[in-house]
Amino acid sequence: MSESRDPNQITNRRSKFIEAASRGKILANKCAKCNHSNLETVYFCEKCSSDVFTTVEYAGLGDVVTFTIQSVAPEGFTDAGLYAWVVFKVDDAPFKVSGFLKDTHTPSDLPIGSKVQVTGFDEKHGLLLERV
Repeated sequence: MSESRDPNQITNRRSKFIEAASRGKILANKCAKCNHSNLETVYFCEKCSSDVFTTVEYAGLGDVVTFTIQSVAPEGFTDAGLYAWVVFKVDDAPFKVSGFLKDTHTPSDLPIGSKVQVTGFDEKHGLLLERV
């Protein structure tokens, strides 16, 4: 059975991704066929469609590319107050990642290009970020 279809392997990969996030890291897969790095949650290489990878860790640090401020939290997120859903380019990686940044009230709180760092993972909110 292919790694991408094995439920135990998927659970294991998710656990490893969360554990890396708790250490401020982003877990990725480097394609064994073409060496392209993909976010760990991608099961087939974006360049060559291979499903054979080696694991790579990147520092969970990057530059804000875009964001959306949630001034009215959707149902189930009212505990978060004002927050931003941030897309950032991971330093030294060929991909972008999104995450949750609390206490972001206005666009001036988070200029494009600002540095953010992964600080953990929350089952409800996903990757947790802070401004650097």
